[in-house]
Amino acid sequence: MVCRTRKQERSVRTRTALIRSAAERFERHGYERTKLSEVSEGAGVTTGALHFHFRSKADLAEAVEHAAIRNLYRAARRTRCDRTDALAELAAISYSLAHLLHRDVVSRAGFRLNYETSGRTRLSIHQEWQSCVQRLLVQAGEEEGARLGALPLCELADTVVGATTGFALLARDNRAWLSPKVLTGFWRAVLPDCALESNGGGDC
Repeated sequence: MVCRTRKQERSVRTRTALIRSAAERFERHGYERTKLSEVSEGAGVTTGALHFHFRSKADLAEAVEHAAIRNLYRAARRTRCDRTDALAELAAISYSLAHLLHRDVVSRAGFRLNYETSGRTRLSIHQEWQSCVQRLLVQAGEEEGARLGALPLCELADTVVGATTGFALLARDNRAWLSPKVLTGFWRAVLPDCALESNGGGDC
């Protein structure tokens, strides 16, 4: 039993190392230019060990996407726990996701893969974020005292989704686009009557 447990733990560690190594190379080179031999070398394992866990590069990329989606969902759920109004929750989630994308290579690579090569997984990070923004803005519109500015809700949702997605894409060349300063400036420009600040998730 102990031997089996150790093998399982070693297998989990190997799989995690392969996903991280793949994420680093997908982020740096893109899907097409990434070589499995470089992924296995970066993880410190043989190509045989890689193929034991993943049948192909497509399988490996899907694993990176799923890991990224799990990370993003987890960050969003943690943020929701202590928020009382919808606009504060939306802003806090945007800061948390930006902070995660800034510091975590698996989340960044998974976001890039999901955005650039749609269809590999049934989940779309962009669509999930769009649904989240729309839901929270509709909720905010129903709350007493909420000030949503002059734009209709549908246009405001499009603006938020488009701008924040753009920040994430621009951050591939300069991660300053994911800084609290940029997001705070955006929220002040879009919703000047609301005091939406960084949630303290850490400077990028």
